[in-house]
Amino acid sequence: MKFLKLLILFLFIQTQAQQGGMWIPSLLKGMNETEMKNLGMKISAEDIYSVNKSSLKDAVPHFDGGCTAEMISNKGLLLTNHHCGYDNIQSHSTVENDYLTNGFWAYSMAEELPNKDLYVTFINRIEDVTTKVLEGVGTLTNESDKQKKIQENISNLNKSLPKESWQENSIRTFYDGNQYILFVTETYRDVRLVGAPPSSIGKFGSDTDNWVWPRHTGDFSLFRVYADKNNKPAEYSKDNVPYVPKHFFPISLENLKENDFTMVMGYPGRTQEYLPSFAVEQIVNTLNPAKIEVRDAALKVQDGFMRKDNAIKIQYASKYASVANYWKKWIGETKGLKKSNAIGVKQKFEKEFAEKVAKAGKQAEYGNLLNEFEKNYKEINDYALARDLFSEVALRNTELLSVGYKLYQLEQILNTKGEQSFNDRRNNLINGLGDFYKDFNAKVDEKVFEQLIAIYSNRYPSQFLSVDLKNIDADKLSKDVYANSKLVSYDKIKELLTGDSKTVIANFNTDKGFQVVKAIADSYFQNIAPKYDEINLKNTALQRTYMKAILELSPKSARIFPDANSTLRVTYGKIKGYKPSDAVYYEPFTTLDGVMEKYIPGDYEFDVPQKLISLYNAKDYGDYGVNGKMPVCFIATNHTTGGNSGSPALDKNGNLIGLNFDRVWEGTMSDIYYSPDICRNIMVDIRYILFVIDKYANAKNIINELNIKYPNVKKIKK
Repeated sequence: MKFLKLLILFLFIQTQAQQGGMWIPSLLKGMNETEMKNLGMKISAEDIYSVNKSSLKDAVPHFDGGCTAEMISNKGLLLTNHHCGYDNIQSHSTVENDYLTNGFWAYSMAEELPNKDLYVTFINRIEDVTTKVLEGVGTLTNESDKQKKIQENISNLNKSLPKESWQENSIRTFYDGNQYILFVTETYRDVRLVGAPPSSIGKFGSDTDNWVWPRHTGDFSLFRVYADKNNKPAEYSKDNVPYVPKHFFPISLENLKENDFTMVMGYPGRTQEYLPSFAVEQIVNTLNPAKIEVRDAALKVQDGFMRKDNAIKIQYASKYASVANYWKKWIGETKGLKKSNAIGVKQKFEKEFAEKVAKAGKQAEYGNLLNEFEKNYKEINDYALARDLFSEVALRNTELLSVGYKLYQLEQILNTKGEQSFNDRRNNLINGLGDFYKDFNAKVDEKVFEQLIAIYSNRYPSQFLSVDLKNIDADKLSKDVYANSKLVSYDKIKELLTGDSKTVIANFNTDKGFQVVKAIADSYFQNIAPKYDEINLKNTALQRTYMKAILELSPKSARIFPDANSTLRVTYGKIKGYKPSDAVYYEPFTTLDGVMEKYIPGDYEFDVPQKLISLYNAKDYGDYGVNGKMPVCFIATNHTTGGNSGSPALDKNGNLIGLNFDRVWEGTMSDIYYSPDICRNIMVDIRYILFVIDKYANAKNIINELNIKYPNVKKIKK
């Protein structure tokens, strides 16, 4: 009997220990706090978010608008990913001081490097302002009028709601427009580079290992936030002093084990967890395959040239990585959605939703939602496909076409805003294109164009395709365009842009490259955009009502979290391996052994610094190794996405144990459907970060600044 009671208690605790979700930190009390404690957390919701005392949220700033960071000392020291700090590291690099290749370490504050336009933003407080935002909206019937009124209210509230002079108000929408929350923030603009490992550590594995587990990347960099003498935000000044944060994270060196509690705080960018099955089916079967096909073709061309010519490799390395990033993500996302039967899961949810609607007697209000979704997604299918092909072929992956589109926009500006606006934009365009053409190679782009224009002609819904692009000879067209268009060089495009507006526009329209762009863009804006926007607006309104119904008809215990929107969130789970496919299981930890197994001397992705090799051979891991091994990365079930790069990974006591930087390939589907079975976030182990700082860089000044909690209450070694 006693055993039966314990078994029942164990099963109850397991059902309460849910994982996944991106939760608003000010709303954790109740269900979330219970779940987190059942997973092993020892701190309270008040410790995570408080307006009355310092809390964990005070140590987690938004880094440069696109990543996350964390404060790790009382002197403004900040930790984020290497790839988040990459542009700033690159901006300081020269042939003489190549910090990307060799790394950078400031051994005193005087050596730290200022960064133009780099900023971090802290959350001061979070408040619900839904009633104020929706004031006067309920009486409106037209969706466009509703959106306009909401934006007017938000604009007025951002100006009028109370804040200090150095703070900003920002109102964001949640639950597809059913809730609006105010974030009062403080932005610091004096942020200096403190340390970065060489790219052979910080980007180890590069494109090949991107979105992949097992991973062995030391993806971290260090900055310091500076403030004025009153600890308030200030522009860069030599008189500024290190910022004193309200909270900074202690660092734990306790050994990590599978099933340990983990929590990640950060600013996830965008998810779509509540899309209906019809939308997910469209993504899996229509949109993702088309985008993957376009990028696959572009990457094969670029890779072929890069392997034969080192100069081209340098020109295209960054562009190739950018194109490959989401190409690989979409492949993994599609694979994960199929493996997890996400469409079937959503169809089951929709069946249960319809039963709830009927039981609640809400057929008049919600009974036709799913039928409307089905009709709209069928109607929008070809328009959505055409939209994605236009974006992928003309705007993103064919460089000549992307430049031509800027000229197309210039022509539209003349038609809508007049001569002065035309001249201003033209001058900006001429000044800005120099850097673009520095890394442009017409031979490479011609072959990309040839492949992609053929895909565009074959894949674009035929009823919308311009007559000029039907049944084309892609080889003949590409040779004609690249032999005769002035868009192939900076000097020629400047020539094309010279003269009065009438002359310039006339010259545009005789250019072979521009003619292709214009045919593509005219087709899109005349045949696709108006209808797509019309149907999409209907779906936006339906999605808001659908979300309202889900919230209304679900029990209080339901785990309904808002989609990501680049606001501060908390997600929690466990360190755990996973099974990506039949007969394959991945352990949750990697070590330096794996780095050496992947090591390829001289390879731009898998080379290893000699000093790291020496430390490995000597097993000189200092206080950071475990049983003769040097931990490098680990995975857990935390629900993350883009924007969570640089997020702190925390243990049950709120101590820093790692740094989030990626997801596993199959788990990229978590933007649409999260499953704890295969969704895993990837983190650099804090012990590897400290090992690199201490033993590799010998930056004892940084180590001495940290609050490190050693196992068995061991004293910090100076």
